[in-house]
Amino acid sequence: MSEKSIRFRIATYNIHKSRGFDRRTSPERIISVIRELGADILCLQEVVNAPGGSGKFDQVQKIAMALSARGWAFGITRPLRGGTYGNLTLSRWPIRGWRHFDISRRHREKRGVLQTDIDIGHKHTLHVFNVHFGTGFMERRYQGRKLVSPELLTHPELKGPRIILGDFNEWTRGLTTELLQQSFKSFRPQHAMRFPRTFPGMLPLVTLDHCYYEPPLELVDTSIWRTPKALIASDHLPLVADFRLDATAI
Repeated sequence: MSEKSIRFRIATYNIHKSRGFDRRTSPERIISVIRELGADILCLQEVVNAPGGSGKFDQVQKIAMALSARGWAFGITRPLRGGTYGNLTLSRWPIRGWRHFDISRRHREKRGVLQTDIDIGHKHTLHVFNVHFGTGFMERRYQGRKLVSPELLTHPELKGPRIILGDFNEWTRGLTTELLQQSFKSFRPQHAMRFPRTFPGMLPLVTLDHCYYEPPLELVDTSIWRTPKALIASDHLPLVADFRLDATAI
């Protein structure tokens, strides 16, 4: 890597509580898939954190320890199995701070956005937004507007580049897509087998998982992670993107 540039890999993966297509709950299998990705920053959705119960639901600590993450943050959306459930972001760089935002709509399942501020070196802070939207049409419209509000993405204190990624549950061009594409870039993920979709994993028909970013970040490469383990480990496939950032960029 040039001394004048920072290059990193980021991935988003809805792990479906570590429950695979074979109906077996296995955080160890999810960890195996995650290791394949080689990501520097990892955004996970549908993670269970229940250390007092069955070991298969002590997923936050298991994943963080197995990956030797330098920093991690967990945004709780609701109680589950005697513990909690939500979004998990892990990083090989230090995390300067994090905030969880409740974007739930009334009478719908609890949903959240986890903002993580990551020190990627050269005095750069990367603002990563780990997203899990709802399945309802009007619900997502509400959540899209909340995401681009001054409380979240357009907060005046955000000085570094922003990346927004996760499970948007949006398979067509909806309001969230329109709002984000006004200020951010996105991409259609590539794969050698020409399967540019992420859900459901075994036979992906739609893309629910997306990534948005802004300059001075430069997209280098992107892919859907479609390995034998990834096909069975969850009902989503991981979405991976490689970025370059000029270390002298402001």
